[in-house]
Amino acid sequence: MKLQTKFNLALFAAFVVGLALASAFAFKIAADSARRDVLHEAALMASEGEGASRYTDQEVAPLLNKAGTAFAPQSIPFLAAQDQFRRVQKDWPDYSYKDAALNPTDPADKAADWEAALINRFRTDATLKRVISERDTTSGPVLSLSKPIRITDPTCLQCHSTPDKAPPGMIALYGTAGGFGWKQNEVIGAQIVSVPMSVALARANRSFLFFLGGLTIVFLVTMVALNVLLRLMVVRPAREIAAMADEVSLGKADVPEYAPKGKDEIASLAESFNRMRRSLANAMKLLGD
Repeated sequence: MKLQTKFNLALFAAFVVGLALASAFAFKIAADSARRDVLHEAALMASEGEGASRYTDQEVAPLLNKAGTAFAPQSIPFLAAQDQFRRVQKDWPDYSYKDAALNPTDPADKAADWEAALINRFRTDATLKRVISERDTTSGPVLSLSKPIRITDPTCLQCHSTPDKAPPGMIALYGTAGGFGWKQNEVIGAQIVSVPMSVALARANRSFLFFLGGLTIVFLVTMVALNVLLRLMVVRPAREIAAMADEVSLGKADVPEYAPKGKDEIASLAESFNRMRRSLANAMKLLGD
């Protein structure tokens, strides 16, 4: 096997190992980056929902109370946040925002099984501030950011303790089947924001493939450059020296000396060959005399 072939095989093996390691690290970095982007979107949506709820609770509800208006669903903070997002969801159907509850006033807020499992985690662990979870759906993987909904304001119990204390308008609208029996400091639900990961993952995959393509191009260019240098600096001089050695071994005395270039190992080999050639020529001359 030729020297250049051995060199290329060794270089290719090193590239395959390096590419495998680089791919593993690059894929993990791309996936983690995509997950951080999705989580950032979910956190932003959660903050917007909390802002809408606070505005309704601190600005809208007091105005309605001063005006002596009968019970209005628009004064419910959680309802305001969800209604606002439903308008956004028309353009972004894969995104979802829900204030899910185990015992909701509005049946539309009833927690699904996977949402109920999250709420129970918050009820079990009082120190848990948020939960990040992933699940597969028909449209692809979805990341959810969940935060507990805890009763910290005693005024909430005026409407949600027992049906007889609730506003008549609330009873007329929602009935008495749910939304009662809540207790102070109890986790009654969870704010759950869900963001699709398919777009971020597709973007991460494109970046990953672009990285692999660029790495492969760099390898090919490097391999070609190294082969050219190997041929010019090693293979060609070695072949010329080998050809001259063959001629000397066949008894040709008029073979010229090889002119070494530089001071590398090939030049040292050429100088050694020239000394050997001169010694052989002197020995043949002595034998002839």
